[in-house]
Amino acid sequence: MEYITHPLVKADTVEKRVYQLNLAAAALRESSLVVLPTGLGKTIVALLVLAQRLDSGKVLVLSPTKPLVEQHASFLKKVLRVSEDEIVMFTGSMPPHTREALWRDARVIVSTPQVIENDLLAGRIGLRDVAHITFDEAHRGTGNYAYVYIAKRYFDESVNPLVLGITASPGSSREKIQEVCSNLGLTHVEVRSEYDTEIQPHVFHRKIEWKIIKIPLEMEGLNDLLGSVLKDKMQKLAELGVIMAKQKKLTKTELLGVQKQLQAQLQRFPQHQTYQAVSIVAELFKITHAIELGETQGPQALIRYFERLEHEASSKGGSKASKRLMDDVRILKSVHALKKMDVTYPKIDAVKELVAEEVLRNPESRVIVFTNYRDTSELVTHALKEVEGVRAVRFVGQASKYKDTGLTQRQQAEIIEAFKAGEYNTLVATSVAEEGLDIPATDLIVFYEPVPSEIRSIQRKGRTGRKHEGRIVVLMARGSKDEAYYWSTDNKEKQMQKRIGELRNSLGEINPNKTMVQKAPQRQLLEFTESKDQTQTQTQIYIDHREIRSTVARELERLGARIKLETLEVGDYALSDRVCVERKTTSDLLSTVTDKGRNLFTQLSDIARNYERPILIIEGRDLYTQRRIHPNAIRGILAAITVDFHVPIIQTTDPEETAAIIYTIAKREQTDKKRSLHQHGKKTSQTLKEQQEYVISSISNIGPVAARKLLQHFKSIRAITSASEDELTEIGGIGKKTAERIREVTQSQYKG
Repeated sequence: MEYITHPLVKADTVEKRVYQLNLAAAALRESSLVVLPTGLGKTIVALLVLAQRLDSGKVLVLSPTKPLVEQHASFLKKVLRVSEDEIVMFTGSMPPHTREALWRDARVIVSTPQVIENDLLAGRIGLRDVAHITFDEAHRGTGNYAYVYIAKRYFDESVNPLVLGITASPGSSREKIQEVCSNLGLTHVEVRSEYDTEIQPHVFHRKIEWKIIKIPLEMEGLNDLLGSVLKDKMQKLAELGVIMAKQKKLTKTELLGVQKQLQAQLQRFPQHQTYQAVSIVAELFKITHAIELGETQGPQALIRYFERLEHEASSKGGSKASKRLMDDVRILKSVHALKKMDVTYPKIDAVKELVAEEVLRNPESRVIVFTNYRDTSELVTHALKEVEGVRAVRFVGQASKYKDTGLTQRQQAEIIEAFKAGEYNTLVATSVAEEGLDIPATDLIVFYEPVPSEIRSIQRKGRTGRKHEGRIVVLMARGSKDEAYYWSTDNKEKQMQKRIGELRNSLGEINPNKTMVQKAPQRQLLEFTESKDQTQTQTQIYIDHREIRSTVARELERLGARIKLETLEVGDYALSDRVCVERKTTSDLLSTVTDKGRNLFTQLSDIARNYERPILIIEGRDLYTQRRIHPNAIRGILAAITVDFHVPIIQTTDPEETAAIIYTIAKREQTDKKRSLHQHGKKTSQTLKEQQEYVISSISNIGPVAARKLLQHFKSIRAITSASEDELTEIGGIGKKTAERIREVTQSQYKG
């Protein structure tokens, strides 16, 4: 075997493959999207590019998940001839100040994009000296994903930018591929497929089969019963004039369209029959899903779904749609029939047969069974444990649901290691195993059902045929959605290959600057509020660090604001010494009203005590349709906020409009009104007690709780400022660093 030779790559660590060298050479000439099938070494291409760019500055490798970040960092430390201290991994669990310190001396930074985005917004890092960025799983570079913001900042700041995007599946439409290229600044596309001459020696055959499964007669009868419920709901929707009377079924896409249309109507003309229609659509979603589950997943999975609906219907905040469905006699009959049904769904038997056959053929085999649903993954795992020689383990995501606890990242990593070592030979996985995990090559992949996404399908198939021949079997329930999904995905995969080929021949149409320089929203509003004697002083805004999850901060920066991420005691955005904004999405607003632990009125009261001009921004179009809360109740809440708490309300449609409003107010306050910016507010009508608490809490690292504890113990501000460090640290919550800070602030000479 011949190995790569490069001054920064350790000898005899990376196999030399001509196609990887060619791809890297192209990617070094200009920012490129490299499309390469799974298992053929996209990471090696990235390694060759970043190794060549290291002499010009830092390099940044971005990957969407923490496990992938860990995988890349480990690989780079093994193969790069760079001090391990200079190869650092950033994750959200690492304190911001630690990341800031590491960034200064690091040469290679491997991170999730959200962490880099947050650090850029907070001003902790800059991209001027970054010589290269690799965007792993580059197909994610659409919409508001962090990749898009980072690429924009990179091309704005870097002296000599070069970007590499790597993916196995960029998308089936020309528009999607062009969007990725434009968003990430990619001006060239390099594509290799399994059929290219230079790839052929490194590709192993993958045999793809599909197996038709007959739906049991018992389930067909049950589906007829559920179908009658569906028919009645459709008829009611037609009677309300929402759909045509002749329509018998609606696809999920069509239902979403109807739902959107109804919500728009509610915004304009809130009427009882429209609310009724919205609820019926919600019922249709649930019953359509139930029918699909019965056909494609089997009776046990459907029973569990109805159990969740029953739980939702009986819970305090349960939807009326769930309650009505679970009160329907036909649904109750269905549940009763399911519980009495003594039938094993044929797909379960098919999986057992396929896996048993593979393990018998080769006891060292590795198998992955993919399924879309957690319930099914549990049922399949349980069934496989009955098969001799099969050591199956369930592999799901981190989120916990009703009666189903997710896996932590550590548990996921332990399962993967055990799978590699052979402790388990069969992984029964949901979509979490499709992307972003270092799962070894497998001998057999079973699709419990087809997936309606070409990207997910390609990622699943890519788990086999890496080091030797592999087999893929797709199970399809006859006459069900399975068949539609299979043919749809098959067509999308073919379209994707076609579009990629076309894109290679029309690269001149890719313009990275097209989406990187976007028109600012609400520009007319901003121009209207600009003063004639506007200064060049940059508008500053304090933003609570929890707000970083929204895109408002990113948009504010784009509008020209200098943002500072802080832990604000009250509010979300401090705009001046008298103006503070509390931002609520429609969902957040209604949650704070119904959730005792998040009382909206307490939050607004706190802001009003600290700022003369508190503002509440409600973001979203669906305030009256987000939850089944009567419109009059919502109007009562809005009235109380405005009249009783004296807090004006501004409604916006989306984060972009929210940012435009916030920026306009901040600019008006700081430029036109010459107001100073205060993180704590500056309300003059505070009581003596409040003013004392304010003075102490204005010292960094001291919140209102700690301030009250200090005042309760020392009785006065003078006593606090005179206290020794030892005396200060006796107070709960006051550590050595905080005590030192108090002493420094109160005892140091002013140097203004």
